[in-house]
Amino acid sequence: GARPCIPKDFGHGSLVCVCNATYCDTLDPLVLPAPGSYVKYESSKAGKRLERSEGRFQSSLHTPGLLLTLNISTLYQHVKGFGGSLSDAAAMNILKLSQPAQDNLLRSYFSECGIEYNLIRVPMACSDFSVRPYSYDDVPHDYELKHFRLADEDVKMKV
Repeated sequence: GARPCIPKDFGHGSLVCVCNATYCDTLDPLVLPAPGSYVKYESSKAGKRLERSEGRFQSSLHTPGLLLTLNISTLYQHVKGFGGSLSDAAAMNILKLSQPAQDNLLRSYFSECGIEYNLIRVPMACSDFSVRPYSYDDVPHDYELKHFRLADEDVKMKV
């Protein structure tokens, strides 16, 4: 079964789940719900941390509260996956962790006992989460990119 969240309070209503070299919370593997059903994961300031619940879609419009209408015959997009961004700042913080803590953290993002990310966005060159400005080719009019070079940040932290 899943390992529960061990909350850590950073003040101001900011709770996080502990993930370190010896412990990281986990989720049960994702099981798709039956047709006409849904699975909801909820987190809250009151203490819920990816709490799983199930329900069934109803055709009645006589329920109070939020009404979500789904038209499954009209599709607009194909979802390739879910993920996050690996910025310089994120990479620097991950690399400051011990190897067991890094393994637990990455497992919590990418494994079946975690949130199962399958995509990562990596910024091209620096971003607002870099410690310095840099680019890959600062030589004017170098249209053939003869001076293109990855920065140390990319080689050491992102590739």
